[in-house]
Amino acid sequence: MAKERGPYACGLDAAVDVVGGKWKPMILWALHAGRTLRFGELKRHIPAVSEKVLIQQLRELESDGIVHREVYREVPPKVEYSLTDLGQSLNAALRPLGLWGDQHMRQIVASKEGKPSNAA
Repeated sequence: MAKERGPYACGLDAAVDVVGGKWKPMILWALHAGRTLRFGELKRHIPAVSEKVLIQQLRELESDGIVHREVYREVPPKVEYSLTDLGQSLNAALRPLGLWGDQHMRQIVASKEGKPSNAA
């Protein structure tokens, strides 16, 4: 059953609907800068994700027009994933979030461990 989409309250609501979930941002990051990766290569970039969930997340990103799936008719079958132009623009929007995470990673880890942190 397809999940119901929109109407959205704002642009952030629409963006979170597309990129929401634990693994989608990691998939986008792995496919950055025009990279084309096969399924196994993607799995190596995100080792904690199960194959089932990776397939599901890739299908959702493909249906949202974020990821392009190219199937080569050969034996054994070859499938490659890349970002569409829309996916590239979404990845560019995620870049500041990644930088924020880099800058505050220590504080985030300390908070999750219940330790006092030195705020920057």
